[in-house]
This record gives sequence, C-alpha cells and structure tokens, in this order.
Amino acid sequence: MISNDKKELSLFAIKVREGIVKSTAAAGSGHPGGSLSSADYFTYLYNKVIRVNPENPADPARDRFVLSKGHVAPGLYATLALKGFFPVDELLTLRKIGSRLQGHPNMNLTPGVDMSTGSLGQGISVAAGMAKGAKYLNKDINVYTLLGDGEVAEGQVWEATMFAAHYKLDNLCITVDVNGLQIDGRTADVMNTAPLDKKFEAFGCRVIEIDGHDFDELERAFDFFKAGKGSAQPTVILMKTTKGKGISFMEDQVGWHGKAPNQEQLEQALAELKEAQKKIEEA
Repeated sequence: MISNDKKELSLFAIKVREGIVKSTAAAGSGHPGGSLSSADYFTYLYNKVIRVNPENPADPARDRFVLSKGHVAPGLYATLALKGFFPVDELLTLRKIGSRLQGHPNMNLTPGVDMSTGSLGQGISVAAGMAKGAKYLNKDINVYTLLGDGEVAEGQVWEATMFAAHYKLDNLCITVDVNGLQIDGRTADVMNTAPLDKKFEAFGCRVIEIDGHDFDELERAFDFFKAGKGSAQPTVILMKTTKGKGISFMEDQVGWHGKAPNQEQLEQALAELKEAQKKIEEA
C-alpha cells in the first residue's frame, strides 16, 4: 500500500503524461520523449517545492523556474495547466498559430513561464543570472533549472556553472535529466560527458545523484538543496531517468526524441496510462 501523498503525486504525474501525448499528437509535432522522462520531476517540483501562485504568476517574490532544455515544453505546459495557470483544454493548441503554447516556452505569452528558452545552454545561464540578482537584492528567492544530458555538451553550460560557483549561488538548484539519449543517439556515443558528478564537483557544486522517477528520491534531492542554503555553493541534481517513461513503445527509444504519436499510437499510450492509473488507485 502506498501513502496517500505518494498516490496523489503518482496520479498527477499520469495526468502530466496524458497532457504530453495528447498535446503532441494534436500538434503533429513536438518532443514527447524528454517531456515524459521529466514528468515526475515537474510533478514533484510544482506540488512540493517551488513557491509560485497561479493566481499571481508574476509575483516578484516568487521562486523562478527556467526550462533550459526548452524543447520539452509539453511537459512543463501540462504541469502548469494542471496547477491552474491556464485551462487544461488549451494543451491541444500546442504549436498552433496564435497559441500561447509554442514549441518552446515564451515568457511573453504563457502564464507561469519565467524565461523564453530553446537554444541549449542559455537557460542555465539565465537561471544563474536570476539567482545572482536575487542575492544582490537580498531576496529569499530560489531558482530552479532543468537541463538535458545532451545539453551539457554545450560549453555555455560550464561557463554558467563556473559563474554560479564563483558568486556562491546557493539559491540555484540545477537539475540534469540524465536519460542517456539525445536527438542523434546515445549521449555516450554523440558526446560523452561522463563523469558528470566529478565535473560539476570540480566546478564548485554540491552534487547528488538520484532516480528521477522515485518521489522519495526527489524529496531527498530537494532536501539536499535546502540543506545547502548557506553553503555558498550551487546544488546539482543528477537525475537518472528513462526517456519516454510511462509509454512502453517510447521508453528508451531515441526516435521519440522529437516525433509526435499518430492516432493509433495515442490511443495505445492513453490506454497504458489509464491502466497505470487504475493500478495506482487500487494500491
């Protein structure tokens, strides 16, 4: 038997995954693979960690989130919709002309989006700048950012990390979705960035490695971040995940990096999620 709290998180994550596959299918394009691998992270962050208010998304005292791997916007959008930033039905307008939900996040259009991202490496740089600004203004604001493990091959990521360590940004929480795949294949083959733990440590960060699909592990990681406030070091969470998590035919398949499901595949995906939901509800 699972706790009610974990059951609620698990059911929320199912809804996030539903939103991902429905929105990308409706668009006929998008990036479901990395969105699905990040769904549990989004679920935990927005239900348990980040201080934001959908009734006042521009509150200057809010925490900030920057989706550095901006192509997994479908996962962020589904989460924001479920938290009440905009109607869930709007997810079906993904990538449509005139929609607030473009293929990459746009801070000028979408409630709850703090930074326009898409060019890999730039998001973490902006997040570090936000964290530095909060420090400069003596504001109790935490900044969270999510990167892909393919993105970490960008040199700008390491410049930003060096900046964050130099300016002692212990209010910055960097998470890397280590799903092992990127658009051209396995990250180990395209550009092997291992060992990430030792590299981030060498750049002056506190590092923790977790299972990114385990809510207890996510809790442990964010507790580690909170415990590091006052350490004068940024925190890095290396989150081991499975690309396409939750949809059997998408799991660990590089072809689902940037391809939308067709109607038959959508129906299969939704059936699998419904079955997963039933098991959680009965547990």
